Amino acid sequence: MKNNEETASQVLNGRTISMSKSITFFIISLVINSAGNVLTLVTSAQIHPSYLGSAYWTAAEANLAVAFGWNLFWTFLILGVVITILNAILVGHWEWRRALGNLIFMVPFSALIQVFEDFFLGKYPALFGGFPPAKTPFMIGFYILLNFLGVAMIGTAISIYQRVNLVLHPADDLMQILRFKYFKGNANTAMWASYIPPTLMAILAFAITRQFTNLGIGTIFAFLFQGGITGIADTKVFPKLKHQALDVGKN
Repeated sequence: MKNNEETASQVLNGRTISMSKSITFFIISLVINSAGNVLTLVTSAQIHPSYLGSAYWTAAEANLAVAFGWNLFWTFLILGVVITILNAILVGHWEWRRALGNLIFMVPFSALIQVFEDFFLGKYPALFGGFPPAKTPFMIGFYILLNFLGVAMIGTAISIYQRVNLVLHPADDLMQILRFKYFKGNANTAMWASYIPPTLMAILAFAITRQFTNLGIGTIFAFLFQGGITGIADTKVFPKLKHQALDVGKN
């Protein structure tokens, strides 16, 4: 992770790519992230009994949505605001541009989550009939691979838009702050530390519903490997794209 740390210091106060390229990279990563998140949710829901699970943050937010009777859009949006406030505390100052960026990210991201959920569930039958329930070992194995692919898509997307650093999902902004302020560029350790808030969300949801949903082997896979995937993607996916204009506050 030494290279990650050096990259951060090199571009701490500036940008090396144009705004048009930044926006292009951001749009690509936003679509990849939304699709990956919903892919983990849908594949988990199509295996009975449910033991597959989804990405860690997604699982916690989905449980909280069930607990409070919210849809995914409002759940992702409300929790995004809460994490934005936490990020300001960690950085040491409130920055309206950063907070607005988090909000700007959350609106299209939450909307795309709903679009991809409807698509993968077959609500646009003219385009796709939806994933059927897994009733054979082959289908179960296929859905497990799709679930892991969804996690990999999320980790890859995080790598892209963290390096672009135009606007960030609050959870990924949290991970980036932890990564470069406290963990010397180590993506894996920072990802694990950033999982503290969703863990508390899941505990709160369990206290209300007395059940866990969307938690399983896919969630464990995400917990163990998503940070590592992000670190690998930093050097393998668009390798010439370096971390831009980092601001993680004073150490």
